[in-house]
Amino acid sequence: MLIKLINPNTTAAMTELMGHTARKVAAADSEIVLATSRSGAASIEGHYDEALSVMGVIDEIRGGVPADAYVIACFGDPGLLAAREITASPVLGVAEAAMHAATFLATSFSIVTTLERTRIMSEHLVRSYGMQNHCRRVRATDVPVLELENPDSSARAVIFAECEKAVRDDQAEAIVLGCAGMSNLAKHLQERLGLPVVDGVAAAVKFAEAIVGMGLRTSKIGDLAFPLPKSYAGKLAEYAPAALVRGIDHQLAGRTAAERS
Repeated sequence: MLIKLINPNTTAAMTELMGHTARKVAAADSEIVLATSRSGAASIEGHYDEALSVMGVIDEIRGGVPADAYVIACFGDPGLLAAREITASPVLGVAEAAMHAATFLATSFSIVTTLERTRIMSEHLVRSYGMQNHCRRVRATDVPVLELENPDSSARAVIFAECEKAVRDDQAEAIVLGCAGMSNLAKHLQERLGLPVVDGVAAAVKFAEAIVGMGLRTSKIGDLAFPLPKSYAGKLAEYAPAALVRGIDHQLAGRTAAERS
């Protein structure tokens, strides 16, 4: 099984960090292919960053070897539904995966994220995913995303302190890490806090394996059907829906058939 992990920001070191997490939890017969967006921001910390990151996500699904499943490794799940439109292979966002995983482990969770503005964005996701009855609170640490890459920063201590507040003040029974760049902290935090700490990268990889293993693919009936054929103008002309988009899935079918033979 080939799972492509897409980092929607352009920071390759963060891709490698998330790839390490993904490969640690992946099954022996799963291949994790890493992709760093070739366009967009160095970190995604706002609606503007997120909107401009979607083209990079689309590029990584349209190009390269088709995968059995894709993971969008940013807690905003940028371009998730658009990505599901252009391929029948399952596409998972780490925020959606993490929140669902937390509900399997506890009746309540709090999200600990980076900046205050991304806290607000995560609250939008909580409502979008119907998690209001489970999520006690979204907490900001005011740690910039790229500070997670700095070994000399206080990011780890600040995140732990906010997790402690979530347990004490929110009475959260689980913690969801609200940034894919925190994936390497999950085990450390879980051991110190004594409760489930869910990282969306790991959760999305394991869910992807399960969905593919069940022989399921993205529905092409309704709003996730392939994009309607029409012309696109200006800088987005190359993104006009075409047979090439559908070819992703024909190539995938051919590859998996060859693997089975």
